[in-house]
Amino acid sequence: MDWNALKTFLAIARNGTLAGAARELNVNHSTVFRRLNTLEESFGCRLFERLNDGYQLTPVGDSLIERSEQIANSFDDLQRLLSGQDSRPSGSVRLTAPENIAFHYLPRYLARFRQQYPEIEVELVISNQDFNLSKREADIAIRATNNPPEHLVGRKLGEIPWSLYGSQNYFSGIAPEQENDPLFPNSSKQLQGHRLIGADGELCRLPGFRWLQKHYADQIVTTGNSLVAMSYLAEAGLGLALLPDDQNRNGLNRLFPLEQAQKSHLWILTHPDLRHVQRVQLLMRHMINSISKEPRLGFVNK
Repeated sequence: MDWNALKTFLAIARNGTLAGAARELNVNHSTVFRRLNTLEESFGCRLFERLNDGYQLTPVGDSLIERSEQIANSFDDLQRLLSGQDSRPSGSVRLTAPENIAFHYLPRYLARFRQQYPEIEVELVISNQDFNLSKREADIAIRATNNPPEHLVGRKLGEIPWSLYGSQNYFSGIAPEQENDPLFPNSSKQLQGHRLIGADGELCRLPGFRWLQKHYADQIVTTGNSLVAMSYLAEAGLGLALLPDDQNRNGLNRLFPLEQAQKSHLWILTHPDLRHVQRVQLLMRHMINSISKEPRLGFVNK
């Protein structure tokens, strides 16, 4: 059986749609469709029922799931084992990082890394979502989390506070509601009457954004699922934005730290089977050394 066909079968079963499977496998819709048809033709039976709202396993397909998962896990173990035997500073490393880190810091870091190790190809995946390092969706993950998965290895890089930010474009267009109200709020108690930029998507789970939604929902005038985008919305004057302090730059005024927003703990993580692979070690070490020189990322020296 073609390994790609087996991966496609499992991806469709997990997602229930060809589009979802295509996103997971990072291929186009037609490739998933073609692989499934080839697999079903080789078996001589249907593995999925085609429904209006997606794909549902047939009894035959359902009977294959458990064994297929076992085969896939064995293949992943073999792939990690083979990767661990490679001690040469060459090959590819798949690095995933959140958008704000990827845009503001990684281009400089990776350019220097390329100069030192031209034979190592770094694949950068920008995402805030959790990646399955056990299935090699990424080799190294940089993530802001206070609870990193216990089955991964790595270290905490930094602790980043959160603050409210505004811009001159915003403050030049407003006036205090009452004569004794401060133009520039300096605590969470002085946000009344100010336009706020809220969160969408995965960011809604963060404590600071949950607090804003609970206490000032009626003042939120726009939302975003990207910290980078929210920082530019604030700079344009749409409202005040809650941002990690690494986003501070010209064009934004840091108003006050928000106590209700916990510090973001920045981690670098990899799978235990990959920690001795030289190219993975080299990139992780380079990331740690580079981030240690960034005061805004609150590097933790340990």
